[in-house]
Amino acid sequence: MPERNIDFGKFGARGIKGHEAVARQLDALAGFIATPITQRRGLLARLHYLTRTDHAREAAREAGLTVTDRTLKAWLDGKRDPSRKNLQAIETAYRMVRRQNVVRYLLARLNRAGRGTRVEFHPLNQSQVSRPHQRALSFRTLNVRHWDRIVEAWANDDDEALDEAWVNDAAVDLGSEWGQYEYVTNVGFAA
Repeated sequence: MPERNIDFGKFGARGIKGHEAVARQLDALAGFIATPITQRRGLLARLHYLTRTDHAREAAREAGLTVTDRTLKAWLDGKRDPSRKNLQAIETAYRMVRRQNVVRYLLARLNRAGRGTRVEFHPLNQSQVSRPHQRALSFRTLNVRHWDRIVEAWANDDDEALDEAWVNDAAVDLGSEWGQYEYVTNVGFAA
């Protein structure tokens, strides 16, 4: 695809892919539990979130948390501690279930009945690039009106689909310079 960077960072530029910055921002808007899972309070909060209803338990099983009810009860009562593998499974299941639960809310807030949301593109960091190789990049803003594919790919944790949706539904609207914002230091928006 034209404008895609093939050898990013060759001259010292630093940044992250635009879709990764979007995923970070969506994660921040989702409001995950702040206490780490390695602390008892964080573990209990995640387990309560995943087990409070039958619907939540089913969603946790679909997300990969396949332990017996007896094991879950022992973890909740503090009689046993989950292994590292199970801690990772709990964290992954929690993030997947939380994402699925906030999708509808985020879409309503980001699409705003067709008005969209203002997005800020902060260009990549060129402080380590020698002068002759630096590009003239500026801070850009854009109103993104179609968030459906972007949020759906984020909720499904599909990195490739998120990249395609971000480039085709948002970044391409920057005009002929959209490839200059494939890598950024940050993408900012609120919902």
